[in-house]
Amino acid sequence: MPDILKDYFEALERLKKGRPECVPKGTKITNDSVSLEAGRKKGTIKRSRPIFKDLIEAINAVETERPSPLDERTQQLETAKAEAAKYRVLWEEALTREVSLFKQLWDERTEWAAEKAALTGEKVSTTLRAKLKDRAIRKGS
Repeated sequence: MPDILKDYFEALERLKKGRPECVPKGTKITNDSVSLEAGRKKGTIKRSRPIFKDLIEAINAVETERPSPLDERTQQLETAKAEAAKYRVLWEEALTREVSLFKQLWDERTEWAAEKAALTGEKVSTTLRAKLKDRAIRKGS
């Protein structure tokens, strides 16, 4: 292998490993990016030159193997959305439990106040009286 191709293949390996020296990290692996990473000008790898046939095949093989950064970001977004939905469900279940416990506490307190009023002969507050009246109507029907 000529020294020129050796430089290109080393540049391709650096891009595959994600440790480029001349181009920004995360650059899509193309003929031009490999050329720039090898320290050459953009466009030096041409399909019309038979010497670059193996290099071009290697670049195409790497690009088809590697997931695009957009796919990775989409996957991360979907994971975050699923996690947010999971926590929303947990939050709504917790709120439902809290409301249920509050209603149960209110009902117990109302009954306790009614029993206390019956035992001591005290008056029941108007709000409590209205609730007790509604309950008596519902039980009676």
